[in-house]
Amino acid sequence: MFKPRTTLSTVALLALLGAPAQAQERFAVEEATIAGVHDALAAGTITCRSLVQTYLDRIAAYDQAGPKLAAIREVNRQALGQAEAFDRNRNRLASEPLACVPLVLKDNYNTAELPTTGGSASLAGAQPAKDAFAVAKLRKAGAIVLAKTNLQEFAQGGVSVSSLGGQVRNPYDLTRTPGGSSGGTGAAVAANLALAGTGTDTVNSIRSPASANNLVGLRATQGLISLSGIMPVSKTQDAIGPITRTVADAAALLQAMAGPDLDDPLTSPSAGKVPESYAAFLKPDALKGARLGVVKALFGTKPEHAEVNRVMQEALDAFEKAGATLVPIEDPAFEANALNAENDVQTYEFKALFNAYLATIPNAPHKDLAGIIASGQYHKAALDKFLNGAEARRDGMAEPDYKVRLERISAFKAHVAAVFDKERLDALVYPLQKRLVVPIGELNQAERNGIVAGLTGFPAIDIPAGFSAPTETAPLGVPVGLDLLGRPWSEGKLLGLAYAFEQATKLRRPPASAP
Repeated sequence: MFKPRTTLSTVALLALLGAPAQAQERFAVEEATIAGVHDALAAGTITCRSLVQTYLDRIAAYDQAGPKLAAIREVNRQALGQAEAFDRNRNRLASEPLACVPLVLKDNYNTAELPTTGGSASLAGAQPAKDAFAVAKLRKAGAIVLAKTNLQEFAQGGVSVSSLGGQVRNPYDLTRTPGGSSGGTGAAVAANLALAGTGTDTVNSIRSPASANNLVGLRATQGLISLSGIMPVSKTQDAIGPITRTVADAAALLQAMAGPDLDDPLTSPSAGKVPESYAAFLKPDALKGARLGVVKALFGTKPEHAEVNRVMQEALDAFEKAGATLVPIEDPAFEANALNAENDVQTYEFKALFNAYLATIPNAPHKDLAGIIASGQYHKAALDKFLNGAEARRDGMAEPDYKVRLERISAFKAHVAAVFDKERLDALVYPLQKRLVVPIGELNQAERNGIVAGLTGFPAIDIPAGFSAPTETAPLGVPVGLDLLGRPWSEGKLLGLAYAFEQATKLRRPPASAP
C-alpha cells in the first residue's frame, strides 16, 4: 500500500498557492461538493484559480507520483486561465449552476482544446474541431475542463487499461483495477483529483467505476443526454452521464447535460422530459413507502460472492429501515451472463459507427478500424478479439442474427417494464457486480450486472453500498456499489431514492492512498 512520506497540512498547501492561512482553515478541497465550493467562492474563502491549482497539485502528487494512479491522460493547460477569467467576473456565480466546477472528462468525449484519443496510441493527437454537445452544455453552465481521463481503450472492456495511458490503479487497493471502462474518471474523482467527472456506459462503464471507487454513477435514460461528439461503441446500448462523490452533485451535472440536441435524433423523445430541477427530488424521506424489487438472479451464490452479498444485505436492511418495502424478484430472465451472450450487439454496430466518427476528426492518424488494426498501436491483449471480430463483419447491422438480437432486446425491455407494472415497483435493486473488482493483470471484469440497463436503455444509478473487509492492500476494504434501475425518464425519482439512502448511511469514504 502506498504511504506518503509527508503530508502537507491544509494551511501549508494553501500557503504554497498564495492564499491566506486563515482562508485555508475554512475550506478543504478533499471531499468538496459543488455547493461547498460555491459557498466558499461567494464568501471569498477561495478563488477559482486556487481551487483549480489545488486539484492540479493533487494530480501531480497522486496521479503522476505517489501511488501513480494513472487516472489522468492529459491536463488542460487552459484550465488556470479559465479559472482566472471567472475570478475577474464573480457575478457568474449567480447565473451559472456549475460555475468554477473543475471536471475531468473521459477521453472519449470530444474537446476543442484537448485531443480525444479513446486511450489509444493509434489516435494520439487526434483533435476534434469542436466540443461534444454535452461538453458544450457543461461549459455553458460554467464548468471548467480540468483534464481528460484514462479509460479502457475505446471503452471496450472493464479493467481500464489502454495503450496510451497504461493501467489505472484503484485508489482503495492499488493491486486492483478501478472498474471500467470509465476507470480513470472513477479513480480521479474518488482520489479528489477533481470536483466531479463524466463517463460513458455501453454495458457497465459508468456504474462499474462508481461501484469500485465508492462513488455515485448515473447512466441516464438513453436519449436524455446527447451522444453527439462522443466516440461511439453501440447506437443501441451507448449512454453517458456523471460520476461524482455525492448524489446532489450527480443531479447538478445531469441538469446541465440533459435535453434535446438537433444533431442527435435519438434525443428527440427527451423534449419535455427534463424537470426544472432534479435537485427538487433530493429529499431525505424519499424511501418511505418506496417499493424496491430485489433481483435475485443478479446476486452470486458461490464463496467468491460472499463479501459482496454481505455488504448488499446490510444495504438492503438500511433500505427497509428508511421505510422502503423490498419485493423479491425471482426471474431467470434477468440472468446477466445469458443477456450478454445472447443480446449484446456491440460487435455488429461498432465498425460502421466508429469509422463514421473517425471521418469527423480532421487529423485522425487512421481513417478506419482496419487502419488501426493494421497499425498494431493498441493494447492487443485487451482488444484483439473484439476489434478483429468487429472488422470481420462486412455489414454487421445487416446480418440476420443482429436483427434477431434486436428483437430479443425489444422483448426483454417489454418484460422488464411488465415486472415494474406487476409488482408496482419504484426501482429494481441489485449489486453492480457479484464479486469484488479483479486484480491488476486480469483483463476481464467478471460477473457484472450492468447489461440490464444497457439493453433496456432504462436509467440506473450506482451508489456506495459499503466496503469488503479490510486487508493489508485495502485498508478501508474494497468498495461495493449497488444499482437502482428505474423506468424511462425516472431520473428524478432515482436520484431521490439514492439521496435518501446516501443520507441514511453516509458510506462515502476517501481512499487512504491520496490523503
